[in-house]
Amino acid sequence: MNSNVLSSQQLATRSGVYNALAAYFMWGVAPLYFKLLLELGAGEILMHRVIWSSVFIFILVLVSKKWSVLVQLCQQPKIIAKLTISATILAVNWLLFIWAVNNDHLLDASLGYFINPLFNVVLGMLFFSERLRRNQIIAVGLAFFGVLVQLFTVGSLPLISLALASSFAIYGVLRKKMHIDSLVGLLIESLIMLPVAIIYWVYFIESTTANLALNSSTLNVTLVMAGVVTTAPLLCFTAAAKRLTLSSLGFFQYIGPSIMFFLAIVYFNEPVHMAEFITFVFIWTALALYSFDAYHNIKSKRVK
Repeated sequence: MNSNVLSSQQLATRSGVYNALAAYFMWGVAPLYFKLLLELGAGEILMHRVIWSSVFIFILVLVSKKWSVLVQLCQQPKIIAKLTISATILAVNWLLFIWAVNNDHLLDASLGYFINPLFNVVLGMLFFSERLRRNQIIAVGLAFFGVLVQLFTVGSLPLISLALASSFAIYGVLRKKMHIDSLVGLLIESLIMLPVAIIYWVYFIESTTANLALNSSTLNVTLVMAGVVTTAPLLCFTAAAKRLTLSSLGFFQYIGPSIMFFLAIVYFNEPVHMAEFITFVFIWTALALYSFDAYHNIKSKRVK
């Protein structure tokens, strides 16, 4: 009996690990996609993300025969209210990320997602009673000091980075506290955002790309692909969040921002100022300590 339970737990953890790896890799390369849409404003790109994500997820729900689950959840006002909050936070995160990528602030986005795992550690302690070990506390302290270095050197906080980190960490907490199907929950979030996106498209966009009939087929396909680019990593993330602790989930977070950092420096040639570099060094040191602590903790549990 116990061995079966243990095996089930191991399978769930393994599934969570694979989903986390997939999610963060896809997020890491996502800037390559958004750079294809430089002619569009951040608001217009966000609109397409919402609309085509809704279509794509709706099809997945139908194919996976989860329509009854959707109907059941829609009849629970408390769940809808919670998903409205998480959808709002997700939309803010999407908009900030798109703006950062297409306005040459990919390094700020990278820093934000480097900080995010440490936000996860703190929120895991506050909302899920996940106890912090000594090295985790030191890691959070190093990250905090790194942010202070930029504050006192440049004279301002890395607001884009902090906003991205905090918004996505809060989204992760909200979704983890809701014991609902990942796919259906994401569909409801998308449908909550959908009316706003359609109103924005019909009444507020004045760009030449707003009319799909006038666009090239290549551009239209790229816009529709926003649904896949948006949905695939989110599905993997929500699946991972349900199978792993927040602190464990944060262990994989460095994959995405590492790819972003590499793209920003090597591919997009964004300059790195000394204050930013020092901040990155502190964050990297914090993550190295955190990763070492997590590995040591997992290894000690296996020995026991």
